[in-house]
Formats: sequence, structure tokens, C-alpha cells
Amino acid sequence: MAFDNLITSGMTSVEEIAPDILSLRTLFVNVVFIGNPGSRSWVLVDTGMSKFTNHIVDVATERFQGPPSAIILTHGHFDHVGTVIELEQFWGVPVYAHPLEIPYLTGLKNYPPADPSVGGGLMAQLSFTYPNEAINLDDRVFSLPQNHTVPGAKDWNWIHTPGHTPGHISLFREADRLLIAGDAIVSVKQESLWSVLLQDKQLHGPPAYFTTDWEAAHESVQSIRQLEPRMVVTGHGHVLSGEMLHESLRHLDMHFEEDTVPKQGKYVE
Repeated sequence: MAFDNLITSGMTSVEEIAPDILSLRTLFVNVVFIGNPGSRSWVLVDTGMSKFTNHIVDVATERFQGPPSAIILTHGHFDHVGTVIELEQFWGVPVYAHPLEIPYLTGLKNYPPADPSVGGGLMAQLSFTYPNEAINLDDRVFSLPQNHTVPGAKDWNWIHTPGHTPGHISLFREADRLLIAGDAIVSVKQESLWSVLLQDKQLHGPPAYFTTDWEAAHESVQSIRQLEPRMVVTGHGHVLSGEMLHESLRHLDMHFEEDTVPKQGKYVE
């Protein structure tokens, strides 16, 4: 497989974000490969939708020399852990997540069900069909280090960005101020099927139908803004950078309550 800046094939696309950062879209959610081409040391961030195991393995085989050092999960929603069990078994590598996310990854606790009443489009209306059950990685998932380093990813730190889920994290590299945001912020209106299909690039808060703590979600946006990232790779949508990112983050923070928090919903106070 030859990689240009963007290669699209069916329901997947590959985008080179930086020399050592590759983003693979699985249907409508991104997984991120951290590591230089040809390296034996790399990590995978999130594992996307189910049924895409072979796509992820093919990209990894083409790009790297061997399996990853670890799989890092920003959170455990179905569209971010869809292939994690298969990949963990195939590669035999550890999986890491925030300790508050571990119960949802070891079969102990289900996420609250999605809320289709939040509005915003067909993706939200259909969210009652989205799985919210815990997966069970058993003793193959570990808590991220308390010192905020990222196993297998030198120069990266994890940031607790809750709201969308209790243990949601983002990853940040100070050297180039690159942020992997997961679903703390996204660059497409994920509630709208039309926006998802067009991959319309606009900064938004976390997908509303699965977000249960809007106060924490806003605080996470503020934490991200304080980092002053120069480039953001989000769990849904395309990369954002430069002045567009700076102004979009400012607007999202300043107008979060009026523009992002749903006007109704069972998780809205």
C-alpha cells in the first residue's frame, strides 16, 4: 500500500498528520498510529469500529517492523474499542486506559445508554441502537501511569479530559504541541449524518448523545485550550491546525453553554 497524504478506500481513509503520526478512519471514527515508518517502537491509539481489524493490521504491517508496544484507549465507547480484543489477541500487547475507564473495559460496568433526545441530526436520533455494554479485556488492560507518561510513546503525556466519559483522556506532545483529543472535542458535527458523510470540518464539543457530564466536558475543553495546541487529531473528523484551530477553540470555550450543551436531554441539568 502506498501512502500519499490521503488515500481513500471504501469505508477507510489514511491521513498522514506528521512524519510519525498516521490517522486511519474506520467508517466514521479515527484510530491513530504513533511512530516513525519502519520503526519497531510504536503505539496505537484507539481501535475504531468492529470489522476493521484487518484494515488496522494491514496499515501497521506496511508501516512498522513488528507489533505495537501498547494500545492506548482514550475511552471505551463501542466505536473506539471495536477491534481491541482481536488486536490484543493478535499482537499480544498490553492495553492502557485511565483507571476510571477500567470498569467499562473489564465487564464490571456498562456505560449509561445513549440519549437520542439531544437533537442535532439522524446520528443522534439513531443513537438508541448504539451499544453501551462493557467489553471484557480482563487482566489484559492496565491503568495508565500516574506520572502521565504514555507507555511506548516517548515525549507524550496523557491528559484527563472527562465529561464524555468519566475516564476519557487525550494525548499531548509538548515539542510540537500536537494533541490527540479522542472525543473530548471533535472536528465534525457527529450528531448529524449529513455532516458525518461530508466530513464537514468544524470544531464541536463531544458527541452529545453519549456525553453525560456537561460541566466536566466544558472544563476539559478549557484544559485543552490552555495547552494551546497547534494541531489536533480528533476521534471524529479531520485534523485541525493553525488559526482555525485557535479561533475555534476560543469560540467553543466562550460559547459552550449556548452552542454545545443540548437544550434538552436526560443528562442535561
